[in-house]
Amino acid sequence: MESPEVPATVPPAGPRALMAPAIVLERCATGIEGLDDILGGGIPRGNMVLVSGSVGTGKTTLCLEFLVRGAERGERSLFLSVTEASEKLIQNLSTFEFFRADLVSDGSLVFVDLPALYDKLGLEHEEMTPDEIDILIRTVHDLVRTLGVKRLVLDSLTSVCYRIRRDEAIRDFMLRLGQSLSELGCTSLLVSEIGPTQGRYSMHGVEEAIVDGVILLWNTRRQGDILRVLQIVKMRGTAHSRAQYVIELTPIGLLMAPHLKGGRTEGV
Repeated sequence: MESPEVPATVPPAGPRALMAPAIVLERCATGIEGLDDILGGGIPRGNMVLVSGSVGTGKTTLCLEFLVRGAERGERSLFLSVTEASEKLIQNLSTFEFFRADLVSDGSLVFVDLPALYDKLGLEHEEMTPDEIDILIRTVHDLVRTLGVKRLVLDSLTSVCYRIRRDEAIRDFMLRLGQSLSELGCTSLLVSEIGPTQGRYSMHGVEEAIVDGVILLWNTRRQGDILRVLQIVKMRGTAHSRAQYVIELTPIGLLMAPHLKGGRTEGV
């Protein structure tokens, strides 16, 4: 039986044909050693990532270390705080050995209270109008562009979405914000607050479909102890481990170790 004729537009199969050149994306190293290891060197530059978890799982601490490590590398970093005053955040952050106060004083690490920004911009409605959402996106874009910000944390996206409310409006907000930040080469982490038994990654369930990555944190019990666990659910632009890792918040930063099975899991 004769072999079927191969169309002229299709190159013959062979080792060279299977070895297409790989596109290597620039990485934004988180500075958290174990996390960078399982991400193949860090988060692809410009990605927008959801950091999801319930209360006490280490979301804010992980995000703050991401910013501090970036500021140390000369990447200006911005923390947009919705629920906690910047002064209190800095006070809590100062208990960690990895924190450097000079990064704040020299402008490498910038804190902005979003409620104060709302007041300044005149965003007074309990539910933001389309025009007010436009103003918020433009203001964040201008802050990032003017300051030359390369790393951004929004804590929390959930609180912002309370004022947007409608799923379609949240979807549009996130698409436009993500595109705006990516065009500026800014890598962003958005904190998503979820209940301990919610079974999804965000309040509305649409946020995780828009972002480039999802880092999930939860608590698990083992022999009477409560352990924090981290898992990369998705990350566009890189191969990554989907294994579960126990994390510990230490004075020198976040430490990770493989999670041994057998604990009773909460929040997933």
